[in-house]
Order: sequence, then structure tokens, then C-alpha cells
Amino acid sequence: MTLAAQFQIEYLQYLGPDGKPVAELPQAFRDASALVPLFKQMLYVRTFDAKAIALQRTGKLGTYASCLGHEATHVGIGASMQADDVFAPSYREYGAQFMRGVKPREVLMYWGGDERGNDFSGPKHDYPWCVPIATQCLHAAGAALAFKLRGEKRVAVTCCGDGGSSKTDTYAAINSAGAYALPFIQCIINNGWAISVPRTAQTGAQTLAQKGLAGGLNCLQVDGNDLIAVLEGMRRAVVRARNGEGGSVIEFMTYRLHDHTTADDARRYRGEDEVKAAWTREPIMRLRNYLTHAGAWNESMETAWTEECAKQVDVEINAYLELKVQPVTAMFDYLYADPPPDLLAQRAAALAAEGKTHG
Repeated sequence: MTLAAQFQIEYLQYLGPDGKPVAELPQAFRDASALVPLFKQMLYVRTFDAKAIALQRTGKLGTYASCLGHEATHVGIGASMQADDVFAPSYREYGAQFMRGVKPREVLMYWGGDERGNDFSGPKHDYPWCVPIATQCLHAAGAALAFKLRGEKRVAVTCCGDGGSSKTDTYAAINSAGAYALPFIQCIINNGWAISVPRTAQTGAQTLAQKGLAGGLNCLQVDGNDLIAVLEGMRRAVVRARNGEGGSVIEFMTYRLHDHTTADDARRYRGEDEVKAAWTREPIMRLRNYLTHAGAWNESMETAWTEECAKQVDVEINAYLELKVQPVTAMFDYLYADPPPDLLAQRAAALAAEGKTHG
């Protein structure tokens, strides 16, 4: 028999669920104290997430997509990018966006139904949140093509979930990135469930990382609950992309510890034992144990920082709650330079309805 091709997918993990090293740490991440700022950011993201859910439960926020359990993946992705790189997120990567300067109040505005939340304080060249699954992957590929044509050493990074990796948009982005050797990184955040559909029911691929092989990209699977592994995986991909060596697909193995959104009830499709097992592998506990054992973190430091996180997030929440609500016409004002007649009719009807409400 003659083989036409064969492949292997490398798996990266440096910290076990108990926080103890299971492999020799990369040289760049052997200083435990250097990881403390990123751990603090992970705690900040978790604090924000809990308070956002509380806002939704009390009717002060619309449907909200929790990122509980994804903190290491998100913060690691954000920490690995330069300011002039481009990020094309889905609708859950708050940790990465906070690292890039997006304010929590903007996240709250978005989920509160205020489109101004997409006008980020962070890099204006980053893409807004994208709810249509995986379409943002094509946007990132387009940005990467522009970087290559201009000879710029910039990288385009995008994220999708395990379900999104089965969309044609993702395959098209991967194919373009491979065909033109683009500075493109496709992050697949695999939490095992495409909303209520298990991974086994929506793809027959042995790994999601290997979906990049057909496009000619470098492929890697990473323990997404291990911040060091996330940082190392992203470091490799960023170096390749910035040096003109082409793009990468990285599959981050993690778990969504909350429901898909606050409009979902994951108990209808996920077993209790599965969720309990996932809590034993979660990223914050893992890194906390590692840093504590290394002498870089302790309980008093965490108590003080957790209190500070709560204060900082409350400032953002108050800014969101005090924001003046836009007029009803705002939903029509930024769609067309010259609105079509049917849209103008809808705008007039909305104004009339608003007048009756306030009259």
C-alpha cells in the first residue's frame, strides 16, 4: 500500500487539573510571578461574568452568554496579540477583549440591546461581536489577506466554537488562509456542546484541530484550561504568522460551566456528573494551585484582589445603568445612507408608537 498522506496532531498540556506540572514548562513561561497579572485578569473576568448574570436575572440585561470556564483560553488569546493585530470574536470572548481594551460597560451595553456597545474603547480595527455563527472567520481571513498584500507584520485572530467549526464559513476561511499563506489564526473553542448538540453528533472528525489540515494550515490541540498551554500554543501560531510562515488552527479543549446563554437550560441535555467532573478541571483553580505552590500567590492576595474586582466591575455596571437610553429611531439611523421607503415607513411608525407611549 502507498500512502498519499498522513498526519499527527500535537497536544499541549503543562499543568494537570491539580495545578502540578505534567511536562517541562516552556522557557518563556517558567517565571510563575509573570503569570500573576494574567491570573488576576482571569479572576476579574469571572467576577464580571457572575455580576452580568445577576443583572440579567434581575431584568437589567437582555440574554447574556456566560464565559464561565473559558477564562484561561480567552485571557491567553488576548495576551498573545499585539495592539495592531485584528481580533474577530464571536459573542463570548470577553476575556480576550478586555485584554485588548474593550470596557465591561460596552459588553453590558451590547447585551442590553444598545448597539453603541460595539463601538469599542479598544482597537477600532477589531471586529464587533458576531452572533451569526462563524461568519467572523471569513472577516479575519480577509483582514489577514490585506496584511499580506500590504506587507504588514500583523496577525488576524478569530474564534468560533466546536459547532461553529462545522460551518462552511470556517472551512472557507481556512481554505483561503492556506491557499495564500495568510497570517491567520483560527481558534476553535471546544467545550463539547454546540448549544444542545454534543460534539459527536455534529462532526465525525477525530479532532477539530485537524480541520485545518485540508487547508494546509498548521494544526494544534491545546488544553484550554491550562493558561500556560494556551499561551504557548498561541505563541507558536503568532510567530509563524508574523514571520510569513502561514496560518494555524488551534483547538482549545475546555468546558462551558454555565448554560449556553441565560435563555438556555443545559440541564435538559447535559448530565450532572459531566458538569461536576468539569469543575475539577476548571482553569482558575488549576492556575491558583500552581501559583500558590510556586509562592507567587496566596489567600490574602486573592481576597484583596477579589474585593478590588468587585469594586471595578460595579463601576462599569453603574456606568451602564446610568447611560441615557437612545431614541427609538436609533435602530434605523445607521443602516443606510439613503434609507429605502419601507424602512422610512417603519421609522415613522416607531416614532408614532413612541409618541403614544409617552403621551
